[in-house]
Amino acid sequence: MDLEAAQRAQESVDLAFHMSNILDTGFDRYTLSILINLCDLGLNPEALAAVVKDLQRELSSSSTGLVPIKGVIPAMENWRFHTRMKYA
Repeated sequence: MDLEAAQRAQESVDLAFHMSNILDTGFDRYTLSILINLCDLGLNPEALAAVVKDLQRELSSSSTGLVPIKGVIPAMENWRFHTRMKYA
């Protein structure tokens, strides 16, 4: 990736992070960059949103109810094949 492309990518993450803060999503820059990269790889954004919501719900039901959004990405990394098929 050349310098100009890296700067554009950083600007995109910065803009997404700013929008995320306005919408009070709780996403950090790392999480947003992963979600953006998944969309860039062709993952359906609506399906990705459904998965994130499901994972947030699962994580919150298995704890005290206060789950930081950072817990979603490690859970996504353990995503099973049958779950991916559910949202295809």
